[in-house]
Amino acid sequence: MEAIAKKTMKGGEFLISETEAQDIFIPEEWDEEQLMIAKTCHDFLAAEVLPNLDRIDNHEEGLMESLMDKSGELGILGVSVPEEYGGFGKSFNTSMLVAEVIGEGHSFAVAMSAHTGIGTLPILYYGNKEQKDNYIPKLATGELKAAYCLTEPNSGSDANSGKTKAVLSADGKSYVINGQKMWITNGGFADIFIVFAKIEDDENLSAFIVERGFGGITMNPEEHKMGIKGSSTRQIFFNDCHVPVENMLSSRGNGFKIAVNILNIGRIKLAAAAIGAAKAVVNKAVNYSNERVQFKLPISKFGAVRYKLAEMATRIYAVESAMYRAGQNIDDAYETLVAGGMEPGQAKLKSTEQFAVECAILKVYGSEALDYVVDEGVQVYGGMGFSAEAPMDRAYRDARINRIFEGTNEINRLLTVDMMLKRAMKGELNLMGPAQAVAQELLSIPDFNITDDGLFAYEKRMVKNIKKAALMTAGAAVQKLMMTLGKEQEILMNIADMASLAYVAESMVLRTEKLIGIRGEEACASQIDMVKIYVNEAIDKVWLNGKEALNSFAEGDELRMMMMGLKRFTKAEPFNSKDARQRVAKKIIDENKYCF
Repeated sequence: MEAIAKKTMKGGEFLISETEAQDIFIPEEWDEEQLMIAKTCHDFLAAEVLPNLDRIDNHEEGLMESLMDKSGELGILGVSVPEEYGGFGKSFNTSMLVAEVIGEGHSFAVAMSAHTGIGTLPILYYGNKEQKDNYIPKLATGELKAAYCLTEPNSGSDANSGKTKAVLSADGKSYVINGQKMWITNGGFADIFIVFAKIEDDENLSAFIVERGFGGITMNPEEHKMGIKGSSTRQIFFNDCHVPVENMLSSRGNGFKIAVNILNIGRIKLAAAAIGAAKAVVNKAVNYSNERVQFKLPISKFGAVRYKLAEMATRIYAVESAMYRAGQNIDDAYETLVAGGMEPGQAKLKSTEQFAVECAILKVYGSEALDYVVDEGVQVYGGMGFSAEAPMDRAYRDARINRIFEGTNEINRLLTVDMMLKRAMKGELNLMGPAQAVAQELLSIPDFNITDDGLFAYEKRMVKNIKKAALMTAGAAVQKLMMTLGKEQEILMNIADMASLAYVAESMVLRTEKLIGIRGEEACASQIDMVKIYVNEAIDKVWLNGKEALNSFAEGDELRMMMMGLKRFTKAEPFNSKDARQRVAKKIIDENKYCF
């Protein structure tokens, strides 16, 4: 198998290993079938969703359910469901592509992703044969619609502290669930709820498949929200809800693990949806800037607007490069595990769990790229951007939830470092060796005769240096703070950003290098400019994050030495980013759309 022949990477290993361009997947490599699936999704949005956004936001009775039904009939809900359960059984990266295209669909995208992700996957990956046979085919077609009940009024980020209880009935045939859940997407119309509750005084949650028809379920009216107004969001109350014992998912006390693993998948899918939404905003912004005339010129002629368009495109291109690289890593890991004899459902879980670090990074950087894009989209529209009659109003409001969904960005930054350090302690990831090598390098005389020959030689060297800066800072923080590091959230977030910038910048370099191999350098001029813009920005951000972190815990000679090292690792060559952005913007303006 081609996937197995590649050099297999472990999750988080990007920080200490080099990757070759030929070993990553780039979105320019979609095959004909994948492009057809994307077109089906795009056509469905254009025909059914985008003309009806106001009706959706007003919660027109039955509209969202009918849209889910129609998408089910087209097979969109079953793209990643195995064929034996009525789905298409496509790869993880194909399901990412669907998430990206549907990401333009505002509240519908939220409803669909909740149904196909956190609603369906717990049963698909953790259900027994009977549970899967009973529910998955109907979830794949949309005949049944799903919701996920984890969050409670007093347990958000600390999900395992939930108070909802499940008590075995006297006859031993059912669990009686009592408790309250909130922010439940699809709550108003879901037929199936994945409910997390604690049995007796268990330390960890258990998970249950609860049908609306079981009774004992009531709910508050629809929440009035800042954005994604058309998605159904309810508080749900379970009052002596009897759930058959055979509807427990997996085993007792395994619910928290289910929640964590399903959220890993949700995080990277959220990045894909955010990038789809961001591309749509760029399309609208460039259209408007070409049509809006001020001082006798289209505003797309002005440098301030061109800066925005180029920066929007650069951030999208960067995150897109990283997310499909990670998606393919997950697919490759899955193929390897199945070839080794693992059951496919288990292999799906293990492969995603392996790349949980990358999923957390992408959730953060995808949602923040979208936030930047919608904010500048409003600015490009000027006064019209603030009008509810223009499209930026909905785009701006709907984007904001993504930094909270699927674990806040703060939690995901903390997780990025925490997961890497835990893997290092278990011996799964050799961080200490490279960190010690960097510490030794600080004591050596720097090489002042470096020559960067070849395209991206400089950028690759800078990516290596960003990794060194992250390893130096992380290694010193672990050594100095030891057991108290977990409480130093600001330092952990600095380190997370340094590592994340290394991953995203490297992904962008590798994608463009591979693309040049396919299309030639001349055809990739804009992509080359975007790489140079992003890498140079990343260097400055790494310097700032490193400086803040080191000043927080080091002092005296140790601090001076590490600050010299940080300066060495972030010493950049002069680069005219203004002209590079002008060229990128011109390409977008001439094409009148996001065109990369």
